[in-house]
Amino acid sequence: MNTISALAGVVIKELYRRKDFYVLFVLTALITVLMGMMRFFNDAKIIGYVKEICLMLVSISALVIAITTAARQIPAERENRTIFPLLAKPVTRGQVLVGKFLGSWLATGIALVVFYLFFGILSGSHENRWPVLIFLEAFWLQWMMLSVVIALVVFGSVTFSAPSANITICMIVVLGILTVGEHLNQVAMQQNQPVGSIISMIYFLIPHLEWFDIHKLVLFNQPPVPWVYCLLASLYALGYTAVFLFAAWLAFRHKPLTA
Repeated sequence: MNTISALAGVVIKELYRRKDFYVLFVLTALITVLMGMMRFFNDAKIIGYVKEICLMLVSISALVIAITTAARQIPAERENRTIFPLLAKPVTRGQVLVGKFLGSWLATGIALVVFYLFFGILSGSHENRWPVLIFLEAFWLQWMMLSVVIALVVFGSVTFSAPSANITICMIVVLGILTVGEHLNQVAMQQNQPVGSIISMIYFLIPHLEWFDIHKLVLFNQPPVPWVYCLLASLYALGYTAVFLFAAWLAFRHKPLTA
């Protein structure tokens, strides 16, 4: 665990040394400006629209930070040839993968905390409502969803030759799941065989990331969801995270480091 923690710490420090850190502050400032615009309007619907824009920016920025941070970890170690002294310590390849995953996940979580703090403070100050519990649930579920995404990207980092290809493919896959994943089963029912069976199989195999989205509850100031739901969703995310990390380990354990 000390080895994994040390590897994770390096990834977190890297986030603040690279442009991600500055992008985080620029996007946070943008969210601040958008939320500040609400003081010029008294229409509750306009306030809701601005909140929706802010949450959309939070989701997009967190997703970009998660994918780009995780995608460059293993390729950067190989390109800089720091992977050789790292594995000679000795550190196993499995520890490297888990350390890189944990660091990327924690770094993304820190960025997500900053976004939600700004959004929560500004939203609460304008609406005079402080729904802390629903904000915590929204943060937690989104962070757990990002654990699946980061594990998928880590798997891609040992599968694809270039980080750019990994980022592009993973971004397309994640956005595809978020937008059309929940409708695949309905599409399958309208197709002829064997296309319908293939689409239905894809529906049941993919991680349904859209299940973690409770932003509408935040927008409309709804009561928090039962914690049992959060627990089951967390176990669901951990299951897919473990599957992708195990697949990454299988692909990485015999992979030539100089290729």
